[in-house]
Amino acid sequence: MSEAVTPQETPSTPVSEPAPRKGGSGLALLALLVGAAGLAAGGWGIWQVQQMQARDQQRVAQLEDARGQAQSAQNGTAQLGKRIDALPSADELEARRRLVVELQGDQQQLAKQLKQVLGQSRQQWRLAEAEHLLRLASLRLSALQDVESATELVQGADDILRMQNDPGAFAARAQLAKSLEALRSLPRPDRTGLFLQLGALRDQAAQLQPLDPVFKADESGSATATAWGDGSSTWDQWWERISRYVRIDFNAGQDIRPLLSGQQLDRVRLALSLALEQAQWAALNGKQEVYQQALKQARQILGDFFNADLADSRALAMRLDELSNQAVTVQAPDLGPALSSLQAYLARRDAAAAQQEAAAPDAGAQP
Repeated sequence: MSEAVTPQETPSTPVSEPAPRKGGSGLALLALLVGAAGLAAGGWGIWQVQQMQARDQQRVAQLEDARGQAQSAQNGTAQLGKRIDALPSADELEARRRLVVELQGDQQQLAKQLKQVLGQSRQQWRLAEAEHLLRLASLRLSALQDVESATELVQGADDILRMQNDPGAFAARAQLAKSLEALRSLPRPDRTGLFLQLGALRDQAAQLQPLDPVFKADESGSATATAWGDGSSTWDQWWERISRYVRIDFNAGQDIRPLLSGQQLDRVRLALSLALEQAQWAALNGKQEVYQQALKQARQILGDFFNADLADSRALAMRLDELSNQAVTVQAPDLGPALSSLQAYLARRDAAAAQQEAAAPDAGAQP
């Protein structure tokens, strides 16, 4: 029996030994947990303290900023107070307002008077321009026979009077209308075209060549030509060369003119060119007599020193005859009545303006 109990008691001994070890580890774990919690609580407390310090510093900065803004506002208030103190009083403001109103009224009145004066001055300038245009048209007609330019100038003067819209200008406009109709009915000679055509004829005249006279043998045959030899001797050659300068034809049916030398030919060409140039000047300036006389002189030179058998001489003579019938001058109308009527209108207008200026001070002096 004792042997049986012995083996049962043997395993119970080691079972009762680990109990105290388990309790010690729990306490250690608990202590560790308590320490960790304390450490966490300490860290959290430190973090909270740091956060509070940061917030305090931020609040201090905001407080300093608020103090700066308050100081700035105080300074601004002080400056504003100084400005308010510097402002005028209500009575002074009212007095200044009245002065501004009076100044604006005076300024408007002055602007109105200035506009009236400038308007009158501008009208006077325009009327003076119309008179100048009419004078210039008369000058262009008398000096240059320029009908187109004179028509435009008279039309410009009439346009100025039309823009005035003054019934007093009726007589002046009537004279201008008569002058315009007279100018429009005039022929318009092409002076520029005549000048250019005469210039082209001058170029042709510079190239004209005189025609040497040619002597033909009579109908009897070659007896006269072979009377001096058979053409193979030296005497025949010499005679042929001499015959270029001097020839005698007893059976000539027309006048034989002397041959022109080099210098004489240049002089004839120069005289012909000068005559055509004078015709050009007369065409541009509307001198009909000078124009016809110059063309007549050119035609005479051409007929005296150049042979009409040449085609270029004959064509030039025909063109000179055609151009001599062209009219380069016109019977220009007299613009004197229109100018006198315009000057009379300007004199009446100036007299009326002088009377108004003389009456204005008297009207202002009356109460």
